[in-house]
Amino acid sequence: MTTDDPVNIDAPVNTGNPVNTGRPVNIDDRVNTGDPVNTGDPVNTAGPLNIDDSVNIDDSVGSDEEYRGPATLRLDDGVITVEVRMSARFEPIEGRFRWAGRTNPDDVLRERVGSGLRAAVIVVNRKETPVKLSEPDPWGGVRISGTGTPPWFGRTA
Repeated sequence: MTTDDPVNIDAPVNTGNPVNTGRPVNIDDRVNTGDPVNTGDPVNTAGPLNIDDSVNIDDSVGSDEEYRGPATLRLDDGVITVEVRMSARFEPIEGRFRWAGRTNPDDVLRERVGSGLRAAVIVVNRKETPVKLSEPDPWGGVRISGTGTPPWFGRTA
C-alpha cells in the first residue's frame, strides 16, 4: 500500500490479525532518530556562515542601525531623561527610515503616557526628532517610534 492507494473506509477493521501489506516490512528502512532530518535540500553546516552584507546606509546620515544609551524626551510640560534601545530599518518603497524602540522604566513617563500623552521630541546628542509614544509595556518601559532619519544617526560618540 502506498499513500497514493485509495483507502476503503467501509472495510471492517481487524485488530486481531497482523497487517499484511503484500511486501515484507523493514523496520530499519529510513528510520534514524540520531541524525538531523533530511528535507531533500543539501545544507552545509561544516563551513563558515556567509552573510550577505550588501545593505549600505549612506555614511552622511550615519550607519549604526541600533542605538542603546541616554536620551532626553521633551514633553509639553517638561523634560525626562531616559535610557533607550532603538533600531532602524530603511524602507525602500517609502524611501525613508522607520525606527522604533523602548525606554527604560520611568514612573512619570508611564503615568503621562497612560493619561493619553502620545507625542514628544527625543533628543540624542543634541539632535531633536519628533517621536510617537505608545502604551507602556508590563515592565514600565514606553514604546517609541518615528520615521525619517533616526535621532542617533550622525552622532558623535
